[in-house]
Amino acid sequence: MSSSDYILIKAEEDGVHVIGLTRGTDTKFHHSEKLDNGEVMIAQFTEHTSAMKIRGKASIHSANGIIQSDSKK
Repeated sequence: MSSSDYILIKAEEDGVHVIGLTRGTDTKFHHSEKLDNGEVMIAQFTEHTSAMKIRGKASIHSANGIIQSDSKK
């Protein structure tokens, strides 16, 4: 895998949820993390993870650029 397969998620409020979704014919939740303000998570897409859902205010950095998610409040 190349370095473009990694994303960095920085929480900008307490309680940001990062949820991994499975690959295949039936998409399911397979992993969840909760980040508090200032915490950073580095994640990677794999043969098991095809998508990620991020709930809460966070800054998401990838090879495609930076995007801000909105607050869950």
